[in-house]
Amino acid sequence: MGANILPSDMSKLLFALFFCLLSSLGCAYGKQPNIVIFLTDDQGWGDLSSNGNVNLATPNIDSLARDGATLDNFYVCAVCAPTRAEFLTGRYHFRTGVSGVSEGAGRLNPDETTLADVFKAAGYSTGIFGKWHNGTQAPYHPLDRGFDEFYGFTSGHWGHYFSPPLDHNRKQVKGNGYLPDDLTDHALAFIEQNRDTPFFCYVPYNTPHSPFYVDDNFYAKFDGLDPKMRHRDPTVEDLPATRAALAMCENIDWNVGRILNKLSDLKLDNDTIVVYFSDNGPNSFRWNGGMKGKKGSVDEGGLRSPFLIRWPGRITGGARIEEVAGAIDLLPTLTSLSGIAQKTNKKIDGRSFAGLILTDSENRQWPERNLFSVWQKKASVRTSRYRLDTKGALFDIQKDRGQLTDVSKDFPETAAQLSDALKSHRKQAAGAKASYADRPFTVGYSETTTLPARDGVPHGTIKRSSKAPNNSFFTNWTKEDDSITWDIEVGTAGKYRATVYYTCPPSAVGSLVRLDREEATTETIVTVAFDPPLWDKSKERVSESHYFVKDFKTLDLGEIILKKGRAPLILSCPELSGPMGIDVYSIVLTR
Repeated sequence: MGANILPSDMSKLLFALFFCLLSSLGCAYGKQPNIVIFLTDDQGWGDLSSNGNVNLATPNIDSLARDGATLDNFYVCAVCAPTRAEFLTGRYHFRTGVSGVSEGAGRLNPDETTLADVFKAAGYSTGIFGKWHNGTQAPYHPLDRGFDEFYGFTSGHWGHYFSPPLDHNRKQVKGNGYLPDDLTDHALAFIEQNRDTPFFCYVPYNTPHSPFYVDDNFYAKFDGLDPKMRHRDPTVEDLPATRAALAMCENIDWNVGRILNKLSDLKLDNDTIVVYFSDNGPNSFRWNGGMKGKKGSVDEGGLRSPFLIRWPGRITGGARIEEVAGAIDLLPTLTSLSGIAQKTNKKIDGRSFAGLILTDSENRQWPERNLFSVWQKKASVRTSRYRLDTKGALFDIQKDRGQLTDVSKDFPETAAQLSDALKSHRKQAAGAKASYADRPFTVGYSETTTLPARDGVPHGTIKRSSKAPNNSFFTNWTKEDDSITWDIEVGTAGKYRATVYYTCPPSAVGSLVRLDREEATTETIVTVAFDPPLWDKSKERVSESHYFVKDFKTLDLGEIILKKGRAPLILSCPELSGPMGIDVYSIVLTR
């Protein structure tokens, strides 16, 4: 038969074989698929109408479930930064340098390989539009972690959602309108700009994380709403927070629809893998399928995330996957689907679930495994059937999603095995955390370094403006021996221009502000009063919020010589001209 094949037929056969090879690698029509990833902040599993919540409507997100696959047992971490680290690296967060959410604990070690690194090495244009939360200063900044473009903020949360100060490729800019809308605008521009080349577009929205800011056009529907579906213990539900979160989720849905429509308009639907999930459980007690726990918990309600993935023609629409998977599985899965090499310099904890979701897959094997969760002093482990909680209680999740009945006495061997496995995992986590617990903040690894108040330590009477460090500023500077310190490690020695972002009342004009590090010093006199009001909070939908934001002005402190190595940077006011010194938002050091 082969002797009768004509040259033209042979060419067609070779092309067909080549196409089949590409298809087996996950490439559609010989083109590597684009990637769009939506990661929401503090959105619970129950905050989607596709998961049964009748309190709101999320038709655009629901369309991903209709046209793609739903992973019904997908798990993330109890809080924000650890989930992001696991998703980006395919590794348990404690291995990556991430142990918390503020004061530097969310930084992803520079020697970790990220999804963006992998896709950029494969020729993709890479962009992130939203909340990073894995480090601020180089080499922790998104532009040092494989991303070509960054628009958003690097902190764990932001204090205001209407035209706030943002980071655009290391430059401070002012946002334009409601933050999720603004982030979407930039993601749309990135997709348009890279429509003819493979792109990796990461959209980590900042909502429905507090502060509960949302515009009237989305909030009006929920103002005064008595939700039909409530938390399993209605007495603990904060209804204003529920209403605001639902409105914020509908805004997310609208923005997801804008990006899906852009993909459709550009005829990129079939060439784009779209992923949607959240970083932890809901940030308040509200309807969540009757599960136990919320954000910060290592129970089902704190860890189970919605997960939807769409790739028309490759993933069967409406498919529901019951196997247990998690954030650590996304790096191996997305590289497998895209047919690119999983080039990382570390051992991956996750595994690819491509075989579970691809329509033409012949390998649906998913061997049993333990999926661990550790957060502070709490830990749990999930198998395909059970969850062993932090107190050693065992729950049959297939029958008891709400974790109401401890079955450890009925299955003592299973409980003992899981308990031993969890102890071992916790020991690994403690050891890893100890290895990077003492890390200074880095200076001089890029031309400009920002040291925000959240990374500093107040001394004396100085206080933070907020109970959470993430988006705070320093205030209440009342004594001349007060100071603020930053524990820094300078990577490049040399002369730096120092600028402080400050406010002060007229009585503080004439105060001396000094910056010291080792024997180097620079100082200046405050000559301009700048005492603006706090930003308007009328669109924040809960009372007694601890978020306070205002404008800040730059004060040039002059030049300072910084030696390479580790030593504290000290900001002081040795001469106060009035009862109060300056408020401090950040220091910027420019090499």
